[in-house]
Amino acid sequence: MGKLDDVVAKLEANMKDKLGIEKVDTKLLRAAAKACGPALYNKDASTVSSGDATELERVKTNFLIKKLGLKDTPKLDEAISEVVETFGKSNRNKYRAIFYYLLIKKFKKASMFK
Repeated sequence: MGKLDDVVAKLEANMKDKLGIEKVDTKLLRAAAKACGPALYNKDASTVSSGDATELERVKTNFLIKKLGLKDTPKLDEAISEVVETFGKSNRNKYRAIFYYLLIKKFKKASMFK
């Protein structure tokens, strides 16, 4: 297994064990992980700081608007808040790839990553 495969396996286990998400689309999770680029392998950059408004704005602008092509509406902020709730506010390990995966599922944009 390669480095990406190892990370995806760890993320999938985290989704099942910590978030209670039983059915994970592994191919989509792998694509979301690839969308993170080199940040996936950086301890600090591989997570999303939900307490940092600048970080959440960055997710909205760089991922939802630029990558997924969504319009800047209040629905984007609502979706980000829902994903934060899925992780739990006190959970410090909000992995960026899982965060992106959940947003892709929320906005039904999986076809972009096939």
